[in-house]
Amino acid sequence: MTILKCIAVDDEPLALKLVQTFIEQTPFLELTASCDNAVEALTLIREKQPDVVFLDINMPNLTGMELARLLQEQPGPIPKIVFTTAYNHYAIEGYRVNAVDYLLKPFSYEEFLRAANKVLQITEDTSNHFQTITADDEFIFLKVEYQWVRISLKDISYIESLKDYVKVHIDDSQKSVLSLISLKALEEKLPSSKFMRVHRSYIVSLDKISAISKNSIFIDKAEITVGEQYKETFKSIVEKWIK
Repeated sequence: MTILKCIAVDDEPLALKLVQTFIEQTPFLELTASCDNAVEALTLIREKQPDVVFLDINMPNLTGMELARLLQEQPGPIPKIVFTTAYNHYAIEGYRVNAVDYLLKPFSYEEFLRAANKVLQITEDTSNHFQTITADDEFIFLKVEYQWVRISLKDISYIESLKDYVKVHIDDSQKSVLSLISLKALEEKLPSSKFMRVHRSYIVSLDKISAISKNSIFIDKAEITVGEQYKETFKSIVEKWIK
């Protein structure tokens, strides 16, 4: 059975206790930490690397929505987010930060379980979507519509995130494959010796880089900006090339 590690975050003690209780009585959930503010939650998420965070929105200093945006921008694994709130006007914002679900207080265990099952389904679908790739592997299978498509790693130029999909550019910018999977999930499976995340929306094949400038990478006719949080890592790679 897949076990999902969870963190519960809510500044209301009774609401936090309820979520903790719901997590503990759900067989496939494991409570690894809980806290009453988003600032502490950010540290806990980095330390514990949970699969899912049940996150209140209205909290002082740093709101749950602001925390979710920070998680989208930082490197490293991003947990699934299930928002818990007493207000119903955050649904659109929740969609923008890729929240899996949105529980409106007061919610029942049935509603909580439905959200938890949705996270479980997404997690299992992602883990079964393609095989883990090592540096010695030469190809990957990605699910494209209703079939599995074999793609040679040496043919991939770069990979672009399009919300819930990735667009794999092959050979040149005129060819691509669209697959329903997150860029983060694909990044964790690709060999770091061959591919690098250089932007929140792009992974590039190091072998296909034809030119570089201060803030950009060029692959064929495509120009890809290097994101601020990726610049230092990319700089260390470039320094090895030009020495």
